[in-house]
Parts: sequence; C-alpha cells; structure tokens
Amino acid sequence: MKTLSKIYNALIFVFLYAPILVLIIFSFNDSRSRVVWNGFSLRWYETLFQDTELLDSLWLTLTVAVTATVISTLIGTAAAVGIHGMNGRLRKVFMTVNNIPMVNPEIVTGIALMLLFVFIYRATGILQPGFAALLLSHITFCIPYVVLQVMPKLRQTDKHLYEAAMDLGCHPWSAFAKVVMPEIMPGIVTGALMAFTMSLDDFVISLFTSGESAQTLSVTIYAMVKRRVTPEINALSTLMFGTVLILLILVNVLQIRGKPKQTAQ
Repeated sequence: MKTLSKIYNALIFVFLYAPILVLIIFSFNDSRSRVVWNGFSLRWYETLFQDTELLDSLWLTLTVAVTATVISTLIGTAAAVGIHGMNGRLRKVFMTVNNIPMVNPEIVTGIALMLLFVFIYRATGILQPGFAALLLSHITFCIPYVVLQVMPKLRQTDKHLYEAAMDLGCHPWSAFAKVVMPEIMPGIVTGALMAFTMSLDDFVISLFTSGESAQTLSVTIYAMVKRRVTPEINALSTLMFGTVLILLILVNVLQIRGKPKQTAQ
C-alpha cells in the first residue's frame, strides 16, 4: 500500500507540474512553435521586455494587487476585530454575509459591480470603469479572505490579556497594538498573502470592471488569445513562476532559521 501511495502522489505531482515544466522549456525555444523544439534562445525574453503593452499590464496588475492587499488587510482586520466582539447570533449573521462573496460565482460579482459602477457614473459622472473601479472591486472581494484568516487567531487570543493591559494603565489602542496585534499577526500576514494572490489571479471581475483604460495582465492575455498567443507569454509566466518560487524558498528558510531562536527563548 505504501508503494501504491507513493506512486499515486508522484502521478499527482507530475500532473500538476508537468505543464509548468513544458511552459518553462518552450519559453527558451527559438521558434514560435509550442510543439517542435528548434534550439535554445532568449529571443522571447528580449521581445517581452520590448512589449510595452504587456509590461504596462503587468505593472498595473502589481499596483492594483499591492494597493488592494494593503487596504483590504487594514479593513479586513478591523472588521474581524469588530465581528469578534459581537454576540454569538449577530456574529453568525455577519460571518454569513462575509462569506457570500467567496461562495458567489465570480461572474455574478463582476456583473453586479459593473452595473453598480455604471449606475454611479450615470448618476454622478464619476467612477466610470477604469483604475478606480478596478481597485475598489479587488478590495471588495479581498476583504472576506482577510476576515476569514484573522478570525481564528482572534478566537485563540485570551481576551483577559487585553483587559489586564488596560487595567495596568495602557491606552486601548496601545493595548491592542502591544497585546492583541502580536497574537493575530500570523493571521494578518496569511490574509494579506491570500488577498494578494486572489487579486493577482483574478480575471472575471477585472474583465467587467477594468474598462479600456486599465486592463490587467489576465485581461490583456485574454485579448491576445483572439489573435495569437506568442511565446513571450511563456517567458512572462516563467519569470512570474520563478519569482514566486524564490519567495517561497526564502520564507521557508527564514522560518526554519527562526525556529531555534523561538525554542531558545
């Protein structure tokens, strides 16, 4: 059974990572072919850094993702603290409302947000589909993920520590920053990473709210599919995958190095 289990796990990893491996290999292919290997070349990486449309879309995607992550993390953390302080029944109601955007189909959310922004634009003349609408949309669907990550850490926190800090003369904000914040920081970091990932990965909602003036990378690639996807997309995907892989390795190395210090304390 152990042998079969290992074979099964190996097949799963092959199924998951073989397409990425093929993508990386053919990003160095000398021709446009995605099937025939014509020799090693860096021409598609050179073409990528000369393609202003793709680079502008990548920069916009990263800008929206980082900004939405920061804002949604602040709002989501505050919302989690507020929901945690409610009574049981009211807390369940708010958590149910918080979970709706996560289980709701993205196309429904995208259309609803698009109609909302169109209505606001026609009524007030502001907030037409574009960067502002795109950013607000990303913040909207990122907040629930932050709340969902912070809430378990708040449940694990001893509320008497916060009360004890105030009894000893600490200001409520100072008590929260010095007592509660360190306890829930892992949840905040996880929520921020989730928000960044969801924003970076989003396509459907961005398609309905970005407009022509602010197209994210996924929307730009979708538009390219109608013509023809060039191998420079392989080069871009390889660079993004490599960046994520390096960051994951660094995070794991830092965690491994930090464990002995925590044990020693």
